[in-house]
Amino acid sequence: MLNAQWPLLEVDALSVKFPVAGALFGAKRWLHALSDVHLQLRKGEILGLVGESGSGKSTLGRAIILPQENISGGCIRFEGRPITGGLKSDMARMRQQMAMVFQDPFASLNPRQTIGESIAEVLRVHRKVPKDRIPARVDELLAEVGLRPEHGKRRPHALSGGQCQRAGIARALAIEPQLIVADECVSALDVSIQGQIINLLMSLREKKGLTILFIAHDLAIVRRLCDRVAVMYLGRIVEEGPVEAVFSQPRHPYTAGLIAAIPEIDPHKTLAGSALVGEPPSPIARPAGCAFHPRCPVAQVQCRSGNAPETRHFADHGYACVLDRSGGEFVNQGVVK
Repeated sequence: MLNAQWPLLEVDALSVKFPVAGALFGAKRWLHALSDVHLQLRKGEILGLVGESGSGKSTLGRAIILPQENISGGCIRFEGRPITGGLKSDMARMRQQMAMVFQDPFASLNPRQTIGESIAEVLRVHRKVPKDRIPARVDELLAEVGLRPEHGKRRPHALSGGQCQRAGIARALAIEPQLIVADECVSALDVSIQGQIINLLMSLREKKGLTILFIAHDLAIVRRLCDRVAVMYLGRIVEEGPVEAVFSQPRHPYTAGLIAAIPEIDPHKTLAGSALVGEPPSPIARPAGCAFHPRCPVAQVQCRSGNAPETRHFADHGYACVLDRSGGEFVNQGVVK
């Protein structure tokens, strides 16, 4: 059994790029979706991956779960063995221990199949139980996610969004994974239903020892659910550490801006304005130096040229910034408008 102190999943210097059509005179251009990404997940923990749209969160999740022809550098290891560039048989076996839960609960299920048939199909393909045990196992999986056997007889359009997402989680659990990548899996749901799904994920982690990579843009949910958080900006991880350390004392100006934008639930406090000004640069034409410097009010001369800042560490809290300041100092110097 893997030692809990060792990573279940390691992402080491991973880069992913996609060709861009329409270049003049045949010159090839590339969209750099991920650049030199480092990440670790230990068995049984929930890691939140956050950032604005287009930051590379979903690309990273899919690179972990699915074979990626566009990986241009680095590697991914699961239980210490490579799942990029390794033996095809080993890669296939290890990827059977990972599952994904998608953002759209309706689109992730076959509309022509009942919920039970969708789950049964996974059990058959992966040969998880004998054929005569499949119906009973389907009912067990439905019960694990808070659904009843009669839900298994319905097609997705006959269920609510929350019920469909529970069915999607049951389908992911059917392969008995060690790792689940949840890609914005609650963003399409009503707030009350979001809470139910989050409680379900927390319960499954406790009961099954699941490791979860939780991709989201809602930092309030991440703070409640996750043990650690990694912040992505333009294809790089700019800050990573324990949830409370990052939220209480962010060390990158981008993280401080994201946290400042979290709505207050206190009715006596005014709503925060936009804490981040401007839009992220194009990943096709990434700025020199720190990619955040065009939007950063505390950027220094050295932030505007050369390579991206190296990741520095303060205990188990990492951040890619040349400044040695806390979130409070960023707020005082104008990150929050």
